[in-house]
Amino acid sequence: MCGIVAYYGPNQAYDFLIKGLQRLEYRGYDSAGIALMNKDLKIYKNKGKVSELEAMAKGQDLSGNRGIGHTRWATHGEPNTVNAHPHLSQSGDIALIHNGIIENYDTIKEVLVARGYVFKSDTDTEVLTHLIEEIKEKEQVDLLEAVRLALNEVIGAYAIVIISKKDPNT
Repeated sequence: MCGIVAYYGPNQAYDFLIKGLQRLEYRGYDSAGIALMNKDLKIYKNKGKVSELEAMAKGQDLSGNRGIGHTRWATHGEPNTVNAHPHLSQSGDIALIHNGIIENYDTIKEVLVARGYVFKSDTDTEVLTHLIEEIKEKEQVDLLEAVRLALNEVIGAYAIVIISKKDPNT
């Protein structure tokens, strides 16, 4: 079972996210990751425990007063660092975490690949990341509307959290 944590506020997000992920460890997981944002969007993720994510991130730039975090239990794609969440959109503007299953991800992925999107992972989550970005650009809508339109195309049961450099307050 997956777990999702998010923070947006006046303080640094890193400690809040790590503590939140630690509180979700009892649910079971195979990998963990976080995205942090101030001006830049930074992703740290790793196969293994939250403590291993902490060790990997030590010494890195962990600043940011916005962030999202995830513990993953693999459903699509094997347990590894590449398949760990968050996933970035092709432009690097959007980071997305997803808990659940997107049943029609393979059909959507085929369409996106034909349109030039490159996939790094084997997850259904990355499909949604690219789909939101494509709709946002193609339809010239804001992030919230792009998410709404993308979710109309998705079949499944899920929860998501998104962070965006271009839309930091959404």
